[in-house]
Amino acid sequence: MDGEELTEQETALYDRQIRVWGAGAQRRLSKAHILVCGITGTIAEFCKNIVLAGVGSLTLVDDRAVTEEALSANFLIPSDENVCAGKTLTELCRDSLKDFNPMVRVSVEKGDLSSFGAEFYSKFDVVVVSCCSFTTKKLINEKCRKLSKRVAFYTVDCRDSCGEIFVDLQHHKYSKQKREETIECELHYPSFEESISIPWKALPRKFSKLYFAMRVIERFEEVEQRKPGELSIADLPAVVKLKKELCVAQSLNESHIPNVLLERLVTDTREFPPVCPIIGGILGQEVIKAISGKGDPLKNFFFFDAMDGKGIIEDVSGKP
Repeated sequence: MDGEELTEQETALYDRQIRVWGAGAQRRLSKAHILVCGITGTIAEFCKNIVLAGVGSLTLVDDRAVTEEALSANFLIPSDENVCAGKTLTELCRDSLKDFNPMVRVSVEKGDLSSFGAEFYSKFDVVVVSCCSFTTKKLINEKCRKLSKRVAFYTVDCRDSCGEIFVDLQHHKYSKQKREETIECELHYPSFEESISIPWKALPRKFSKLYFAMRVIERFEEVEQRKPGELSIADLPAVVKLKKELCVAQSLNESHIPNVLLERLVTDTREFPPVCPIIGGILGQEVIKAISGKGDPLKNFFFFDAMDGKGIIEDVSGKP
């Protein structure tokens, strides 16, 4: 991804950030190709950040039309109904993102991401998915891992005022500064399926409750083929019942998944707009670190809950 030297125009435009992470890191960013599936308020914030950072290209996939929910959280969508008429979410966001940085190529790909072959993903250096089913996340992650080149894979989900990011960098080498010394490091990441297959009882006692709650939500989606709360808040009893079953199967005390947390995730499935820039900002920061090879990357889950204002990193891999 090192490629050619930066042009004079790029050097002038990105002068401030080059001073932060160096010309080499900026050069790698300018040659990076990013794929994003599922346009949400959180993803909009992420896209803004990496476009401003100066990635080479950004491809958007989401054929949905604009909804009231999308308007409430996605600042890239124009408020003018005449502008929105007949356009998909990605088309509207593409037009807005181009205004942030004309030097970044922003394009739209139509279709179902899960139906694309592995060769499609080989065109990208980073794949980010949101609004996808549990099965689709696993499928896309597997396709990325089968490629001869390394493709960094991320999932991001935001429900109510809670957010989750998953990271798979496969085998990642990077450098970091310790005082005046540059240290070369490497990390090995498990796939999404490998991570969530680790028995709950094998995880530390003081583990993020949001991790377990999100796995309950995923199981509901697998069984019902839809998101809990999508049709009615009457889904809550079924979700609580599913939690009890999973806790028994995983030998986990039910107190690790508070019903009040599940209630928040089920009764308000929409993103809480103030949380979007937080999760989107963290995701953008992590993608930049993965591309540039500078700084300690997140391994391999990040959780945020606005109720306590805390962000937590959990390593669900069982490996150093």
